[in-house]
Amino acid sequence: MATTSTIKTAIKNRVENSKGSNFSDWTIGITTDLAGRKEQHDNPKYWQYWEADSLQVARDVETYFLNDYPEQASKRMKGGTGGDMSAYKTAYVYIF
Repeated sequence: MATTSTIKTAIKNRVENSKGSNFSDWTIGITTDLAGRKEQHDNPKYWQYWEADSLQVARDVETYFLNDYPEQASKRMKGGTGGDMSAYKTAYVYIF
């Protein structure tokens, strides 16, 4: 399990170390069902995920990359917030 700052750092490193280091080329999301969500996204090749300490941590990371980072809005990750997830299940943050 990972904290907000740990996941943020890992995502920044992953994107910045990819061929195209544009955050806007990436999609971010959260889920409590990794396999199902990956399948819904047509099994992306460069799928990576992190287990969050809590659902709130996952939501905070997702919101950060959708609304706050990087500073220029047009360069932020794609995705959407929301979803009805149980706080009693393991939450994951994923990117592809």
